[in-house]
Amino acid sequence: MAEKEPSNIAQQKSDVESTTMHSEELRPKKSMKCLAYVAAFAVFLTVIIILFSLTIMRVRDPKHRLSSIGVEGITFNSSTASPSFSMRSDAAVAVKNTNFGQFKFDNSTIKLAYKGTNVGEAIIAKAQARARSTKRIQVLVGVSSNNVSSNSALASDINSGILTLTSHGRLDGKVHLLKMFKTKKSPEMNCTININLVDKVIQDWHCN
Repeated sequence: MAEKEPSNIAQQKSDVESTTMHSEELRPKKSMKCLAYVAAFAVFLTVIIILFSLTIMRVRDPKHRLSSIGVEGITFNSSTASPSFSMRSDAAVAVKNTNFGQFKFDNSTIKLAYKGTNVGEAIIAKAQARARSTKRIQVLVGVSSNNVSSNSALASDINSGILTLTSHGRLDGKVHLLKMFKTKKSPEMNCTININLVDKVIQDWHCN
């Protein structure tokens, strides 16, 4: 029995050495797996950050447009000596905010003009358009040609039956994101309005 002990000891040493070598072989494989997991997580996190930046954190210009407009009480004089017009306009202004944060804007003014001369204006009180929504504001405007020069082409335009006015407005405000980030935005509105004096209605309008 004593003669077998060296053989058993040698076998035990061989088993230990084999286990040690196996552990050493597995160690690099585990390290590679850990590195692969870390790299995959880093790529995933990068993709999330890029998507977050391109969607939620990307600030777009809100849009500021006339969504509807009507006129009433139209009076006009087409005489060459003293052409004139007056009316009341009831309009709806739409502020479309496509951002993921609300757009808060200050008091502003919408002006109506005939060939560059101011013929009416309305005040828009400060307000806010919620995230990814459209804020609609009703405004009433008194329109008069009192400031239009008597040397203008007003008499000719009135006699044509179509009176063209332009409107301009600008909203100065900020888009608020996550209650931490604020970005200044000032959307502008420029519209052309054609009024049919014969039927006393808005014939058409377009904004850009």
